[in-house]
Amino acid sequence: MRTSGILLPISALPSRYGIGSFSKEAFEFVDQLKKGGQKNWQILPLGPTGYGDSPYQSFSTYAGNPYYIDLETLIEEGLLTKEECEECDFGENLQYIDYEKIYYARFDILRKAYQRFVPDADYEAFEKENSFWLDDYSLYMAVKNSFGGISWSEWDEEIKRRKPEAMEKKRVELSDEIRFYSFQQYEFTKQWKKLKSYANENGIRIIGDIPIYVAFDSADTWANPQLFQFDEEGRPIAVAGCPPDAFAATGQLWGNPLYRWEYHEKTGYQWWIQRLDYCFTLYDVVRVDHFRGFDEYYAIPYGDPTAEFGKWEKGPGLALFQAVKKELGELDIIAEDLGYLTDSVLKLVADTGYPGMKVLQFAFDSREESDYLPHNYPHNCVVYTGTHDNNTVLGWLGEMAPEDRKFARHYMHNSKTARKDLPWDFIRLALASVANLAIIPIQDYLCLGSEARINIPSTLGCNWKWRLNPGQIDDKLIEKMRDMTKLYGRLPADKEA
Repeated sequence: MRTSGILLPISALPSRYGIGSFSKEAFEFVDQLKKGGQKNWQILPLGPTGYGDSPYQSFSTYAGNPYYIDLETLIEEGLLTKEECEECDFGENLQYIDYEKIYYARFDILRKAYQRFVPDADYEAFEKENSFWLDDYSLYMAVKNSFGGISWSEWDEEIKRRKPEAMEKKRVELSDEIRFYSFQQYEFTKQWKKLKSYANENGIRIIGDIPIYVAFDSADTWANPQLFQFDEEGRPIAVAGCPPDAFAATGQLWGNPLYRWEYHEKTGYQWWIQRLDYCFTLYDVVRVDHFRGFDEYYAIPYGDPTAEFGKWEKGPGLALFQAVKKELGELDIIAEDLGYLTDSVLKLVADTGYPGMKVLQFAFDSREESDYLPHNYPHNCVVYTGTHDNNTVLGWLGEMAPEDRKFARHYMHNSKTARKDLPWDFIRLALASVANLAIIPIQDYLCLGSEARINIPSTLGCNWKWRLNPGQIDDKLIEKMRDMTKLYGRLPADKEA
């Protein structure tokens, strides 16, 4: 079935109190998607973020970001007052998130809610059901705070090494702080599942996003060092990234620890099976980031200042996904297969049967034919005008080489369209393609420029901040969105009239 959807991170919703959350504005966005004839809402990873605020560098592969807990819901539950929330300084700029202010204010206000919270049977059931990750995460965060926020690799040796006596001592010393972090995850999960249920009831699927890697400073690496390429001192042997290319002269140094794939193979890939199983309790579809890393991954020596001297190593390949399928059945996965693709990567994607990604911003190189041009698409793919790592279409048009822009106009037969209106032509191109699924970032429907870009890879300090303003999505835009969705046969069957 041909469908379409919108890419919008939770953080970018126009909620009150400084950052997007599971607020009434999130439920209103679901209503807007439904009215606009959309079937899918794609988000970014939901995990708690650390330095750099990247959702792809999370303290846990399971935990949720406490920033997304809706404070107005906590007010309704009697855990906070409106006055307490309004006294906090979450930042004044409606268009951009002030993460420093959010960090200092959000945990203080959540602590007030926690102090009034009375655990009940639902909470106890949540703790029991999620103990396989929650116990380690809550202890990890409590210990991390007790050491002033430093990475676990710098903790005292006994707790760093998870000696039983040290673990038990910390559980007693930090029991209240541990419960505080468990409370956050309970509220996050309760609110998120209510929002997801509302979306599903209104015919909207949630497309989640999971990074292939976990952060070095995370509960996952501390609790399960055997899964990663660490030396005897707990330091990475090599780290993840991408080699030099036309976009980055010295490559991209992500710094994530790499997996010890031979260990994963011996366990029947149980860690991955459990991870994906949990993801499908949160999302309806999962986009797996950096899919090519399962075929071959780029290993950069730990401590190198750039990604120039890494080398390609063999990943688990199809065996991982065969194990997942045997255990969990057919899963609705999107393979993020962007970048330089070798024959073996292409074969892996084909063998899994997962749809790959096509990005229109990669299509218009006047020097050569491109697989990203719509006339080359298979049905089994997902087309985007751009992703969270791209500029907006309007911003990108201003950066294009003149000959590439001329080629794009010629391809779309729109030489007279004003540049400010060109994003709609690219949306039309995506929706008209044979791709089974088309996803459009909301910034492109709004024809916004570079000021609305989500992320510039390999940079810090300017990313993950953009937000919608209240009222920016209006009835006129929704109607135009719906009309174009219907025109190209992507309207849900019950909305054809």
